[in-house]
Amino acid sequence: MVNVTTDVVTVLAADSGGGAALDQVFGMTAVAGVVSLGLLWIAYQHRMRKSDWLNDLGRWVGSVGERPSWSVLPVVLFTTTILTAFLGFIWDVSLHIGRGRDEGPLANPAHYFILVGLFFLFIAGSLAMILPRNADGSVAKPGKAAVKITRTWYSPVAGILVAACGLYALIGFPLDDIWHRIFGQDVTLWGPTHLMLIGGAGFSLIGIILLIHEGYLAATFNADKDIPQGPAKLGSFTIPAWVTGTASTKLAQALACGGLLIGLSVFQVEFDFGVQQFRLLFQPVLMIAAGVFGLVVCRLWAGVGMTFVAVAFAAIVRGIVAVLVGPILGEPSNIFPLYLGIAVVVELLALTPLRNNAIAFGGVSGLVGATLGVWGESLWVNGLFQTPWPTSLWPSILTVGIPVGITVGLTAGLLARVLQPKPLPSKPIRRGIVVLMIATIAGAVLYGLNIKEPEDAAVTVALTEAPVVDGFRMVTADVRIVPDSTVSDDPDWVTILAWQGGGDSLHGLVIDRLDKVGPGHYRSTKAVPVSGTWKTVFRVQDGNILTAAPIYLAGDPAIGATEVTATPSFTRPLSREIDVLQRERKFDHPAWLFSTATWIVALMTIVLVWVLSWGAARINESYYGSQTTTEPVPTPIPENAA
Repeated sequence: MVNVTTDVVTVLAADSGGGAALDQVFGMTAVAGVVSLGLLWIAYQHRMRKSDWLNDLGRWVGSVGERPSWSVLPVVLFTTTILTAFLGFIWDVSLHIGRGRDEGPLANPAHYFILVGLFFLFIAGSLAMILPRNADGSVAKPGKAAVKITRTWYSPVAGILVAACGLYALIGFPLDDIWHRIFGQDVTLWGPTHLMLIGGAGFSLIGIILLIHEGYLAATFNADKDIPQGPAKLGSFTIPAWVTGTASTKLAQALACGGLLIGLSVFQVEFDFGVQQFRLLFQPVLMIAAGVFGLVVCRLWAGVGMTFVAVAFAAIVRGIVAVLVGPILGEPSNIFPLYLGIAVVVELLALTPLRNNAIAFGGVSGLVGATLGVWGESLWVNGLFQTPWPTSLWPSILTVGIPVGITVGLTAGLLARVLQPKPLPSKPIRRGIVVLMIATIAGAVLYGLNIKEPEDAAVTVALTEAPVVDGFRMVTADVRIVPDSTVSDDPDWVTILAWQGGGDSLHGLVIDRLDKVGPGHYRSTKAVPVSGTWKTVFRVQDGNILTAAPIYLAGDPAIGATEVTATPSFTRPLSREIDVLQRERKFDHPAWLFSTATWIVALMTIVLVWVLSWGAARINESYYGSQTTTEPVPTPIPENAA
């Protein structure tokens, strides 16, 4: 019989290598509760017409382009909050790479940015749900697609979608703590609960794009009494007319798609820092998926040349954040994908008649983006990233990337049809496309997770002393893999990774791509630290072989780990990389428990994708119905026009 009381106490009494201290958990919960109550009070005051300040602010902001307040004000709030969360996210990843795990969630300054950003992301979606209100007391129905919540309360669909993404991300925080208490600290971005945090934020950009579009439809069809008319004024200040013009609208759409590129790129950040703990194949496949989806939507929604604006905006934001976190804050720096190669092929394809059929355009763009487009991206990767793509990787890129690119492109075409706006194909077709995309991505993930370690392989290392840096002992290495046939002539990487050690100039991260001397024989190109709190590891990825051996690992009493000393020479077995890099992981639990928890998170993510798909389809069908034709529909005009 299971002793439930004992199990609960064991989980709650986590050490510093597990979950957060309970006083910090309770403190964050209390703060979140107080803020939530305050927001509920504001919502109550607004909905019951006891306060007008929120309505006045919304109508003023909504005057830009004569859009409803529930569409514009949440987007303004979201833009600020998502940039805050993104800065916190990159900073947090950098801190973990350079310094290791946190003493607690409140001990990491980046967590404040993430928590505030994600909380206000949820608020932005909730605000879109709360704002619809007619001044004359009549029921406010924000557009034809609105969802009825109570007898007198309707919410725009996209507001629900943004709030759902924010809630999904926020749920990841307490679940992450529970996860660490059960399974230990999985020091990787791709921990299941970590993916909830970044996935909710990344997918929220789709909800925001739909919120912008739903507001456009409501204004165009004049289905909402909350649409301001005339110039935007607040007191004596008037927003210039050029801000509300067509060109500025297209620019805003392109910038939103640039944000979408950033949001869909968060899954690649381990590769951006060079500390990826999964097969290199994932990087180009993720770049294909993010680039094709974001840029197909951008080209068909925002128009000619706007993919380059989106790419430039994403690069500027990523560049500013990289400089803030790296040179200014002194943490490890990162490189980021450009997506310029994919943007070029998307723009060229748009010069053909394919652009008139969004779904076909998306599918072909996915095919070309997964071949010529990603080849263009490889020039940037091979020139600047820590881990270039070897020639041997290309067969796998094409085998896995092409199906992913095509199915993601088809799905992007569906979203573009919603935004153009044109009627969607029938339910079986569009549902089939989304299901095919999910199945293809799932298959690609399972293929990429097929990892093995070499049998009876070891590494013999001879260390040579180098000058001390930041007070740390530094060495270079001569490495021989036994047997020498363990690694092919063109492996994905053979490196030494030193991380989580700090230092004024080393910043907690050193990566050495070793030079090949002969079969199975490699030498250092730079010195690496082997003292203090550093974890210095020899790593190999070759096809589906992912293996490592420790060179130096600091002692860690919190998890009962002793120091692995960097003696002048040693021979150590090559083992599963996860056992070496993720020392804090706990493996004293049933295998089914970890698998079940992982699949639950995966299913929650699929549900979120399905909810976003439902919302997009509802918006489209509410105005155009479900049709199978791909012919353009007339430009929408106000219902009360002559």
